[in-house]
Amino acid sequence: MVILPIQIMEGNNFIDYVKIFTKSGDGGPGSAHFRREKYVPKGGPDGGDGGRGGHIILRGNKQLWTLLHLKFQKHVKAQNGEGGKGALRYGKQGDDIILEVPLGTVGKDAETGEKEVEIMEDGQEVIWLKGGKGGLGNNHFKTSTNQAPHYAQPGLPGVEGWKILELKVLADVGLVGFPNAGKSTLLSVLSAAKPEIGDYAFTTLVPSVGVVSYRDNLSFVMADIPGIIEGASKGKGLGLRFLRHIERNSVLLFVIPADCDDIKKELKILEKELKLYNPELAYKKKLLGISKSDYLDAELKNLIKKELPKKIKSVFFSAQSGDGLMELKDQLWQLMNE
Repeated sequence: MVILPIQIMEGNNFIDYVKIFTKSGDGGPGSAHFRREKYVPKGGPDGGDGGRGGHIILRGNKQLWTLLHLKFQKHVKAQNGEGGKGALRYGKQGDDIILEVPLGTVGKDAETGEKEVEIMEDGQEVIWLKGGKGGLGNNHFKTSTNQAPHYAQPGLPGVEGWKILELKVLADVGLVGFPNAGKSTLLSVLSAAKPEIGDYAFTTLVPSVGVVSYRDNLSFVMADIPGIIEGASKGKGLGLRFLRHIERNSVLLFVIPADCDDIKKELKILEKELKLYNPELAYKKKLLGISKSDYLDAELKNLIKKELPKKIKSVFFSAQSGDGLMELKDQLWQLMNE
């Protein structure tokens, strides 16, 4: 069994998509051997079976958060099984190859795009490409009318083809918003995550994940997804590259700054882009968070509330001052556990 090495990842090495050529091992051929000993001149068939070819297996590893260690592993080939031998000796089984992947990884066929395997738990192992079965030796084919078969089965070939590994970040809450909405600042304040923060669009170029502490020693996982822009579902901006990460979040927190010209319109654009990418995202639990609201007084908040859509609950908060953060966590926890 071969486990491909894991590398330590730096913050700028987030890779969530790799394309690799994979081949499981061929099965070894069965043996057509006959027993030959000094006093047994007409010994019967004693050919052993061939060994199974090596599988290619995916294994979940919660310590991984990127596919970088597979980026340069363009060809993954498992070992072939050995042929059978005389004296009914079986051929050795080919070594399996185990690819360790982050939780949330999906394996697809590169040509059809069909999902073949999904890894969701730490230590979960799934055979992605089965090794070829070993051929039967001639011992299996002797009959009362044919006591000396001179043939054995060849081993079955392994499976080969181009495959895709795609990572979708696992988190309870996904932060959705336009660039520079304050999502990274919120995550850094609520958790120990340290995403890059700057006063310009697309500061966040990779998803960041943090654990948020809650009441009574409870916690939940929050992910900051890189900013969406209008047309993202068609590939504009960071586009399709990161929209897939939203699929795995149980709750979506739409983050829109209080100084936005039209909060209702911005929310509508965000919801539209998610729905165009995947219609099922329209049925996710949602919460609207109005960020950067520390300068708003009660009167101004009430005026803004009247303009907000009634179909979605909203919370005003400020990551800088801490105002409204506990209420925000309460609302998120309630949605997660409904």
